[in-house]
Amino acid sequence: MEQPYVPNRAPLLPLAFSFLPLGAVKPRGWLRNQLQIQANGLSGHLDEFWPDLGPNNGWLGGSGEAWERGPYFLDGLVPLAYLLDDRRLMAKAQKWLDWVLDHQHENGWLGPIRDMRRPYYQPYDKWPASVMLKALTQYQEATGDPRVIPAMTRCFAFVRDTLDEYPLYSWAIYRWADLVLSVFWLYNRTGDAWLLDLARRIQQQGYNWAGHFSHFRYLGRQMEGYDLRSHVVNNAMGIKTPGVWFQLSRAEEDRQSVYEALANLDRYHGQVTGVFGGDEHLAGPDPSQGTELCAVVEYLFSLENLISILGDPAMADRLERIAYNALPATFSPDMWAHQYDQQVNQVLCTLAKRNWTTNGDESNLFGLEPGYGCCTSNMHQGWPKFASSLWMATPEGGLAAIAYAPSEVKVTAHSGRQMTIIEETDYPFGEVVRFTVQAAESVAFPLTLRAPSWCDEATVRFADGTTRPLPAGTFQTVERRWQPGETLTLTLPMEVKAQKRYHDAVALARGPLVFSLKIGEEWRYLRGEKPHADWEVLPTTPWNYGLMVDREHPERSVTVITRPVGEMPFSPEGAPVLLKVKGRHVPGWTLVQNSAGPLPQSPVRSNEPVEQLTLIPYGSSNLRVSEFPEIAE
Repeated sequence: MEQPYVPNRAPLLPLAFSFLPLGAVKPRGWLRNQLQIQANGLSGHLDEFWPDLGPNNGWLGGSGEAWERGPYFLDGLVPLAYLLDDRRLMAKAQKWLDWVLDHQHENGWLGPIRDMRRPYYQPYDKWPASVMLKALTQYQEATGDPRVIPAMTRCFAFVRDTLDEYPLYSWAIYRWADLVLSVFWLYNRTGDAWLLDLARRIQQQGYNWAGHFSHFRYLGRQMEGYDLRSHVVNNAMGIKTPGVWFQLSRAEEDRQSVYEALANLDRYHGQVTGVFGGDEHLAGPDPSQGTELCAVVEYLFSLENLISILGDPAMADRLERIAYNALPATFSPDMWAHQYDQQVNQVLCTLAKRNWTTNGDESNLFGLEPGYGCCTSNMHQGWPKFASSLWMATPEGGLAAIAYAPSEVKVTAHSGRQMTIIEETDYPFGEVVRFTVQAAESVAFPLTLRAPSWCDEATVRFADGTTRPLPAGTFQTVERRWQPGETLTLTLPMEVKAQKRYHDAVALARGPLVFSLKIGEEWRYLRGEKPHADWEVLPTTPWNYGLMVDREHPERSVTVITRPVGEMPFSPEGAPVLLKVKGRHVPGWTLVQNSAGPLPQSPVRSNEPVEQLTLIPYGSSNLRVSEFPEIAE
């Protein structure tokens, strides 16, 4: 195939996989429908009623909010609009992008210059600018707008000339890798060597995340006040930082610190969904502690970049686990409301005091702006960037299926003719993924597939009926000349597996999906204008159960029921997969401070009657128990 991407220029490290331009990958099936739900909900209408994104926003030339909320909104709105080919959303994004590009300051700065009379402000804050630059790079790839590269060059020249006078400060110190991503993006297109010198100066002013994760000292809940080093979103963004810098440094300690980040956050704060506890600050592994929505979407973005840089299939496994569990669970099914904090064991969502590290009483409400408005403006990037990252290019001139979901990818073959691969699947709810090559003539290229680590019997079946096993936890490449209309079928058998969790609790997973107790719900209107109102969610059925499961052979204890994937699979009623499992009520496990109380140490004894319980995918739940005490025999 012709090169469908812009590769890293020397001396940057060649990438394991390269992102395709925005628009080369398009969602299909249930995934397209999920993005359409997003467009019909808050993401497609937020600027129409939320004052922070109104016409007075500073990124539109007004005197209102002029910091991160406009850029955050654009960073998700741009890919959402172009993935759906939605002209209404494109027009919304264009208004912001045109203002930024057409009102570049004479000195080269893009965006508002902040008022220095306000405390703790710097006029040229690199943090919100770095988010807007990410939005601009996506927009340029989708449209080829000739204004973007010259504007970014002028902006970075200004940053180069003034970085000593206006250094990184506050949030930008911890989030410097997001700025460097755009520096590298521009360098790969212009070859201007001074951009790499600028990247080195930015890195020198930034926080040392490699050292942070290599000498990790945040071993439990952080209640020490406002420490940006323990901030959950900073850590979710910081995970990618050593990997981003590894492209230039090529230092083994930078590469290794990525793995130390994953290991330490899992060990001391890990949740069953693949994220880590942080109800504003790192909060430990207790399933009643929360995780902030901004951390979920930023962790996804970190993984997408790390997969591109390092090519590790384990990171793609985690990408799916977070995207198919933690991401949808923190939204109402119609995506008109979101939470600031979600809980793995979430049995009551009310305006009440909880055991957060620093967050407020409204943090697990579903609504417009529960907690801070950062998540209201930043939540939009999760699904679109995940969809854009399903496919990447390989150095050998092929394509790699990084994560699985219904989609299509269009590239240009060596002949100059366009070819398309259609991916048809109900994954992650179903086990079969079919790839069909559409082209005017036969075309030779390598196709790389991922066998997830949880799948011991992955196989591919070719058009002639022959099959090939794929070792678990690997990327495997199929090299052949593909005939027009040829289909390749990937089968990923999904066994129910039990995982030991906090206090030796048990959690159940099938494929990339974690399963949670289906709890009856009462949605109680609290305040605000519908449909973007704030809601409490109360349980109408008991939640405090333990499971009766054979941990070594959970298939003996669990019945799997599958249903067709409907219009809203991430809802309690629309869940396409159910697990039936036996359990007993645990009367001593009760609410404490409006959350599920301390998880009993497993195994626990209960004399209550045996009941058949229904579990649904975590991402389909609003109230849930996902880490259960195990009932003693």
